[in-house]
Amino acid sequence: MLVLVDTTVLIDYLRGAPVRERVDEALDRGDLLGATAINVEELWRGLRPEERSRAAELIEGLVVIPLGADEGKRAGSWRGEFAAKGVTLSQADCLIAAAALRVGATLATGNSKDFPMTQIRVDHWPVGQ
Repeated sequence: MLVLVDTTVLIDYLRGAPVRERVDEALDRGDLLGATAINVEELWRGLRPEERSRAAELIEGLVVIPLGADEGKRAGSWRGEFAAKGVTLSQADCLIAAAALRVGATLATGNSKDFPMTQIRVDHWPVGQ
């Protein structure tokens, strides 16, 4: 199974937080871990200088799921649908969710409230503990 890990998971994994156990369990099951360029950018933007080399190794181990026009359309549809209900979703989160939907991945995140789309599988991995 492919597990798309959100930026919250990547940051906590890099910094040695307890989410490491969830990542290790997924790898032990034979799951592949993926992310999008959005997650890579969000991770890289917040790195401390001493974390760059470990982060580069972490990124190398991920399947990076590309984004295209279909994901842009899906993300835009979600944003419009939820906005009509008074719920604001971020462009980045909608694109990440659209990528997960396209490849049939489970989305692992510490912020499951950011992904209310019913078309994707969201697995809450507590972070920041």
